[in-house]
Amino acid sequence: MGPQKLKKQKGQVFIMAALSLVVLIGSVGLAINSGLGYMIKAKLNAAIDSAGIAAARAVTHGADQAAQTANAQQAAREFFAANYPAGYLGSTPNFNDPTITFYQGKVTVDAAATAVVPVSFMRVLNFNLLNVSASGQTIRRDLDMAFVVDTSGSMNPSQVQVRDNSKLFLTKFNQTLDRMALIHFSYGAVVDDAIRPVLRGFDRTSMDTHIDNFNFAGLPNSAEGFWNAHDQLNRIALASRSSLRVIVFFSDGAPNIFASQFKFNPDTSCRNAVTTFRLPGSLILGDGASGSVDGLWQINQQDTRLSDSTCRISSDAGSSVLASDALPPYYNAHADPVTNVNLDEFLVADGGPRPATSAPSYANVNRVSRNLVEAMAAKARSEGIYVFTLGLGGQLTAGTGPDGERGDVVLKCMANTADAQPSCVASGAGQPVGIYCHAVDENGLKPCFEKLASAILRITK
Repeated sequence: MGPQKLKKQKGQVFIMAALSLVVLIGSVGLAINSGLGYMIKAKLNAAIDSAGIAAARAVTHGADQAAQTANAQQAAREFFAANYPAGYLGSTPNFNDPTITFYQGKVTVDAAATAVVPVSFMRVLNFNLLNVSASGQTIRRDLDMAFVVDTSGSMNPSQVQVRDNSKLFLTKFNQTLDRMALIHFSYGAVVDDAIRPVLRGFDRTSMDTHIDNFNFAGLPNSAEGFWNAHDQLNRIALASRSSLRVIVFFSDGAPNIFASQFKFNPDTSCRNAVTTFRLPGSLILGDGASGSVDGLWQINQQDTRLSDSTCRISSDAGSSVLASDALPPYYNAHADPVTNVNLDEFLVADGGPRPATSAPSYANVNRVSRNLVEAMAAKARSEGIYVFTLGLGGQLTAGTGPDGERGDVVLKCMANTADAQPSCVASGAGQPVGIYCHAVDENGLKPCFEKLASAILRITK
C-alpha cells in the first residue's frame, strides 16, 4: 500500500470518528434530556392535577359564576406554583388560567401548562430547547346534601361552637350549584330549609339565620332527624337528582327516643277526630340505667307536646296510659294521613340487632331508637346515598342505655365505616362507605367538619 493511499485512509477514519462522536454525543444528550423531560412531565402533570382539584374546590366561593370563576382560577394559580417551583430542573414553566365551564350543575376545569428547559449535549444536533407540555381535566359533580344537626340539651354548653362551625361548613359548598337541606332535631325534627326539588343552589343566608336561632333543649330523636334528611333528598325527582347524594349527621349522643303511632289505654285515646287514625308522636325517656317513658311530642317540632290531652303521658303514669303492646310492628310516624299507609317500613318490635318487643318499656324504647336510625341509614345507602357522621364530646364513648352501649357505635354503623360493628359491616357490604369523625371537644369541631367537607368534595371529582 502506497504512502498516499494510507494518508487518505487515515483522513477517512478521522472524519468517520468525528461524525461518530457527534452522533454519540447527541445520543447521550438525547438519553439525558429524555430522562429530564420525563421528570419535568411528571412534575407538570402533578401540578396540573393539584391545580384542577384546587379550582374545583374554590369554585364554591362567590355569589355568581364570574366570582366563582375568578376564585377557581386564583386557587389554580396558587396550587400550580406551590407544586411546580420556578426553575425546577432549570426549566421555565408557563401556566395559563384554566377554563371553567358551568353546565347543568357540573363544573369542568380544563388546565394546561408548558415548561421549557435548555439542553446541553443535544445542541450538536441543533436542538437548543426542550419543550414539555401537560394538560388535565377535573369535573366537579353536582351535589344534593341534607345537613342534620342535633339540638338536644346536651349540646347547649357547646352551642356557640356548634353554630359557628356549622355555618363555616356551609361555606365549603357552592350555593348556586349544590342543593342542600338543613334539619335540626330534638324531641321532633324541623326542616329549617327544604331542598330545592328542581332549581339548583341553596340559600346560605337563610340557613345561617336558622342556625343562629337554634334552641338547644330536649333529648335526641335521631331517627326523626334522619328520616327527614332522607325524605328531603328523595323529594327530588329521579331524573333531576344530582350524581352525588349525601347526608351529614351531627350528634353528641346515642338516640333514646322514637316516634310512631302508639296504642293507648283505652284504645280510643289519642286518635284523629276525623280519620280516627292514631296520632303520631315521639315517646321519650331518660339516658340513665333505667327510666319511664314520657310523651307524646310533636314529630315536626323541637319540644312541643301534642295538643290532644289524651296523648299526654307523664313519666309516672306511662304504664297505665299506654297499652301493654303500645309499640307498633313497624315505624309509622309518617303514614299517609288519608290512608294511614306507611311511606317506609322499618321494623320496630322484633326487628334490628337489638331485641325489642311491643311493650313500652325503657329497654324496648331505647333499643328501637337505635335500631331505627341504623336501618334508615342502611336504606339510604342502598339507594347510593353517602352517610357521613360527626360526633361531639365524651358522652359518645361512654356506655348508656339498657345495654351500656356507646353512642359512637351507632354513628359508625350509620356511616358504614370499616371499624363499625361486624353486623353493620356485613349489612353494608357493597354500599357507599362514609366517614365518622369524633370531635373530643368543641376544639375538634372545625377539623372534623373540614375533614367531612374535604371527603365530600373529593368524591365530587
